[in-house]
Amino acid sequence: MKKIIEQSLKTAHSYTAYKEMILQLLKEGKSTGINQNDDLFHFTKLNNQRMKRLDKQTKLNEVAFTKAQKINKDFTWMVLTESWCGDAAQTLPVINKFAEANDKIDLKVVLRDENEELMNQFLTNGNKSIPKLIVVDNASKEVVGSWGPRSAKAAKMVSDYKQEHGKIDAKLKTDLQNWYNEDKGIHIEKEMVDLIEDLIG
Repeated sequence: MKKIIEQSLKTAHSYTAYKEMILQLLKEGKSTGINQNDDLFHFTKLNNQRMKRLDKQTKLNEVAFTKAQKINKDFTWMVLTESWCGDAAQTLPVINKFAEANDKIDLKVVLRDENEELMNQFLTNGNKSIPKLIVVDNASKEVVGSWGPRSAKAAKMVSDYKQEHGKIDAKLKTDLQNWYNEDKGIHIEKEMVDLIEDLIG
């Protein structure tokens, strides 16, 4: 596992560099990832706007900010993602606010399709679901936590819908984005606080 993480970190991006890469790809009419098509480009464009908005609007509540500041060991928070992923666009800006709150958190963005070996270690029900946050203790290089691809509330919403309708479709994607907009990152924030509590003991 250590070797896989080390390999993935070689191609990792800072959050700022990741956003800059997306802007460049949009100029070229592309998305990240192996597959390229109009839908993925369209979702990348939408997600870029979402992230810009959330970067401006997201502010950690006092409990979350205080908890983030209590981290006193160096960690790398690696997030597996792709530019077309709607869940990631709603999640990354919140995770980034935790990293901004404490320089002990080094946030790195790694692309799923370029890091298949790493992704395969963190499957969700056998699927390469993203975003996936992997927490690495910098001293031991061990994985000490993970989260994703969605908060428990959002995951239940998807699971219930799939049970009733048999698949994820356009309506669910729209409903999910509406839920994220109403939730304003509250559930993600709460679960990040729980994750940090596990890290600091």
